[in-house]
Amino acid sequence: MSAPHVHSPADGLPGHAHTHDHEHEHDHGRDHDHDHGDGHSHAHPTGVKGFFYGLFVPHSHDAADSIDDALEASTQGIRAVKISLLILLATTILQFAVVLVSGSVALLADTIHNFSDALTAIPLWIAFILGRRIATRRYTYGYGRAEDLAGLFIVGVVALSAVVAAWQSIDRFFNPQPLHNLGWVIAAGLIGFAGNELVAIYRIRVGQKIGSAALVADGVHARMDGFTSLAVVAGAVGVMLGFPLADPLVGLLISAAIIVLLWGTVRSIGRRLMDGIEPELVDRARSALAHSPGVLDVSTVRLRWVGHRLRGEARIVVADTSLSVAELVAADAERQVQRALPNLDHFTIQTVAPEPPTLGR
Repeated sequence: MSAPHVHSPADGLPGHAHTHDHEHEHDHGRDHDHDHGDGHSHAHPTGVKGFFYGLFVPHSHDAADSIDDALEASTQGIRAVKISLLILLATTILQFAVVLVSGSVALLADTIHNFSDALTAIPLWIAFILGRRIATRRYTYGYGRAEDLAGLFIVGVVALSAVVAAWQSIDRFFNPQPLHNLGWVIAAGLIGFAGNELVAIYRIRVGQKIGSAALVADGVHARMDGFTSLAVVAGAVGVMLGFPLADPLVGLLISAAIIVLLWGTVRSIGRRLMDGIEPELVDRARSALAHSPGVLDVSTVRLRWVGHRLRGEARIVVADTSLSVAELVAADAERQVQRALPNLDHFTIQTVAPEPPTLGR
């Protein structure tokens, strides 16, 4: 067996190892089917359910225009966090001022959500900065996982804000208070929806572009808050029509809806922490390898997210030839995968020779 050959680019990017194994260790039959297990079953709901599914459980994988430079991707993520933080803080201050003059518990619930959404930008900001640090002897893969931990924090804050809003609404059922300035409440709710939806679109778009599940989750959180703002408007209209309990009732509905819709975000973040990967990305890498010159077959492809960057490995079958030729085939195959997956930082390719024909007795 030949020794592993490691390429270490002079520009400081992570090295790419090509392990060339010429002992005919071909395991195509064992691994090939597993890599396609989910590739053709990745369906999403349609109709009304599909509409809401797309709103609150958007795809978090990289888009066609993904950023292929880790530093630029991190910079775009930090910029998105900063801008959305300023927008949400402005929205929260405006809404809280209306809460003081109106006494609306539904608007208070919405304001709490907006403030919590603004706070979730801080750990995400820290995570993007940590992700820029180089790998160490203790953290040999770097600090990209900090981003996924920030996603967990976001999920926790969303759940806590829903509980606080529910408690405030229940208290208002037993201790009703008159509402004032309902016109201002409606205006604040519409402003809250506009601000949150603007932030949601921006966060989700950047999160998908750089491959950040945590930033997408934060965008979904903002979208949830936008719809709670519309619910506040509905509660205020109900009070104007002579139904005073509409305000705390809407507050409870807001809390319940957030908990239900939170499940999609929990699944997305949990999948990242369990090294789950979108099957279409595996298919894209496999196709790039299979169409590379000199590759006879692709037996194994594995990918994982580390923050908003990809790492992976593959085993390909090449003709039983010299080590230098196998290295050239592997290097070209790696370039093909890099073009197919711009978020890819590190990819290890192992080459094996074809299995010898079995002689019949």
